[in-house]
Amino acid sequence: MSENKTDSPQAFPCNECHAGVLQPRLITYFTWLGGELITVPHFPAWICDVCGRREFDEKAILWLEMILDPNAGRPTANHRRTPPPPRPRPGTHRAIHDS
Repeated sequence: MSENKTDSPQAFPCNECHAGVLQPRLITYFTWLGGELITVPHFPAWICDVCGRREFDEKAILWLEMILDPNAGRPTANHRRTPPPPRPRPGTHRAIHDS
């Protein structure tokens, strides 16, 4: 009994050249962050075997954006509301003191 893995296809037709096939590869991803060049080795991408078009894995891009966020690792502001003062309960009377 053989298992078919349909969760992640192994190749896609290229939308750029319409002749090649996009296949999964690990490449070095380059991007600029401010004035600095950032390189990420072993980054997942889909590369066309004919024209060389590159499409990057969406989950990997989101992960990279998250870790390159300038606020990454900083504590988030705690926006807790203070509880309101207790309400008087029906049937209880407060004593009024005159000074």
